[in-house]
Amino acid sequence: MYKILKACNLASNIFLMDVEAKRVASACEPGQFVIVRIDERGERIPLTICDYDREKGTVTIVVQTVGASTVRMQKLKAGDSLLDFVGPLGKPSEFVNEDIESLKKKKILFVSGGLGTAPIYPQVKWLHEHGVDADVIIGARTKELVILEDEMRAVSGNLYITTDDGSYVRKGMGTDVIKDLVNNEGKKYDVCVAIGPMIMMKFVCLLTKELGIPTIVSMNPIMVDGTGMCGACRLIVGDEVKFACVDGPEFDGHLVDFDQAMKRQNLYKTAEGRAMLKEQEGDTHHGGCGQCR
Repeated sequence: MYKILKACNLASNIFLMDVEAKRVASACEPGQFVIVRIDERGERIPLTICDYDREKGTVTIVVQTVGASTVRMQKLKAGDSLLDFVGPLGKPSEFVNEDIESLKKKKILFVSGGLGTAPIYPQVKWLHEHGVDADVIIGARTKELVILEDEMRAVSGNLYITTDDGSYVRKGMGTDVIKDLVNNEGKKYDVCVAIGPMIMMKFVCLLTKELGIPTIVSMNPIMVDGTGMCGACRLIVGDEVKFACVDGPEFDGHLVDFDQAMKRQNLYKTAEGRAMLKEQEGDTHHGGCGQCR
């Protein structure tokens, strides 16, 4: 069992938990995720790691209530426990293995949409701890849905906040802020990291490709099983079949076929759709179990 040390709501349907998981905390890196299960009746939920403390042996997760299991999970309090907390899974962010001195010379921009702020935070924090400042754009539908603002402000070089309805700081999308920074303020970036809903990442990538900024995206929104065996996170990157949970979750955003991924995600929601995808994709339908038939 994995004890919950802290549980609090960040917004009406978003909550944060600090979980005692010493082995995960000792090995995880920014960009990775865990599989969480409340109890024997609960479904397996893949969740990106928002933060970790190796000394305390804790891992922080941020969860949005989207189904029965996450609704039940939101009712848990400090002192309660989770049955399973498996990880770290997936590959760490690329910059974790880069030369620090080379990273210090790069101008890095992070763009988050909604819950995407949670997986971006540990990356920006890791860079800050290694002497690398990065600019961060937080985008949300309304002021209420802006999360981790203070935490992000403490570790970012410059923080820009935008809301779809203009209820906080400025009105517009994250792409509007990128255009403003590059075209009006003369900012130049060597790399962009975008994490959020697929439609948001798609339009960020269309813009950054036009601006000539290499872009990394995290395809964690399409993960279900977390091991490659369910086939949910199958996507096309360039001309190759990839699986977000075992090959990623981060990929070159300019090579990801977002239209195919979004169409496929909708099909995967029904039993008939899953059956059709399995028939169409054959041996490449799954990724973690070795071309099962």
